[in-house]
Amino acid sequence: MARIEPLPPTRFPSEMRAAMAALRPPNPRHEKMPTTDRPKALNTLGTLAHHPELARAYFTFNGHLLLATTLTERHREMVVMRVAAIRKSSYEWYQHLFVARDAGLSDEEIGRIAYGPDSPLWNTLEAAILRAVEEMIIDGGIGDATWQILATELDTRQILDLIFTAGGYDILALMFKSLGLDMDDDIPELMSRYDQLFR
Repeated sequence: MARIEPLPPTRFPSEMRAAMAALRPPNPRHEKMPTTDRPKALNTLGTLAHHPELARAYFTFNGHLLLATTLTERHREMVVMRVAAIRKSSYEWYQHLFVARDAGLSDEEIGRIAYGPDSPLWNTLEAAILRAVEEMIIDGGIGDATWQILATELDTRQILDLIFTAGGYDILALMFKSLGLDMDDDIPELMSRYDQLFR
């Protein structure tokens, strides 16, 4: 049982429903994500429903990270999945497994994200993206060698989006672990249909 029990949607305060609209940024660069046959993250939403003002602030930030980022969707999901792997956040991993597949990552590549930047077959930039996430979480900042690769391959806005995406999803991973948040009920069924969903 979670330390803070998520509210069911029927008990969301009216302020929470308004806060959820902040997930749609005014300047999206990417298409809205599919919702059919995808996790609904009700335990995350239900937890944040206890604090609608915080929810609105985070959703504004998260809406940018998901839909207005200057990173490609593929690179965004590599960052998120690497955070989940380093933090051993199964909740975050399973929520974004589907998003990562929608962004074009194969199951083999997703497995290599869990292994890390030294896994074979990454190109120089993608290895550096994974290494940057590792360095930020473990060492507190991106190292010089990794920075040189990122600065050669990405522009300033993309580097800032990379840093803030890692930080934004690290916050969620910390919340999931601190609260002992349970896996959402829809995940097992979706996972059982996973092969059919992505054929």
